[in-house]
Amino acid sequence: MVMAGAGTPHLLLNGGETPHSYSLRPSQSRTLASADIIVRVGNNLEGFLRKPLRALAGRAQVIELSRLPGLVKFPNRFGSVDPHHHNGASDNGHDRGIDPHLWLHTGNAIAVLTEIARVLSKADPDNAQVYTRNAARASIALRSLRTEIAGILKPVKMRPFFVFHDAWQYFEKEFGLHSAGAIAASPERKPGARRLIEIRNKIRSSRARCVFAEPQFPAALVRTVIRGTGARLATLDPLGAGQTPGPGLYGELMRKLANDIAFCQKERSG
Repeated sequence: MVMAGAGTPHLLLNGGETPHSYSLRPSQSRTLASADIIVRVGNNLEGFLRKPLRALAGRAQVIELSRLPGLVKFPNRFGSVDPHHHNGASDNGHDRGIDPHLWLHTGNAIAVLTEIARVLSKADPDNAQVYTRNAARASIALRSLRTEIAGILKPVKMRPFFVFHDAWQYFEKEFGLHSAGAIAASPERKPGARRLIEIRNKIRSSRARCVFAEPQFPAALVRTVIRGTGARLATLDPLGAGQTPGPGLYGELMRKLANDIAFCQKERSG
């Protein structure tokens, strides 16, 4: 969105790959090594970048989105554990314990656009006007996207649902949705039998209509949990797995989330 007309950013991972556990291919390491500016959320999302970035120290400017001032930030919940901070060790005190899925909030996306435009304008002053204009235009589009999504979700706002892992807090809180729990406490660790039974009982008692899987993780586990509960299985995608990268991706991703939730949660006869 910000670079349109001045260049194209290189995407390190595609939407089908989960940043929670990833190993860089040699070609990706080369791309990283040649970058002047690297944008990421932080160690609590792309933990796999910790060592490669340390090796590149000083050669590139790294924008850590989880450290941006003015962002809405929420702590991890539902007993979520941060898989990258075992035994309380952390070299990144600022974002520890913060839910890293902060792009799923249009207000945060506007703050991110503004920061990226600022950094690019400083690094490439010849195109500063392009970046500033693009960010301003995109911010207006995101405000109208927020209104559109609020309208899509209005009829199903109070209906409880469950998710595979707790990636949706920012989206839920911006649009007033009601998530009743997550199956996996950590996206990297398979939940044990006791947790699965506990979640199945919660699904039953809350009378949740939908349990949402994610395309980046196998759905078999979710199928097992919902057996006998009367809940429907549907998929929510936080990363745009089936979508084309580009300036339109963010709007498509957020709109699709809203439509997928509304479709699964709405009343159906029979």
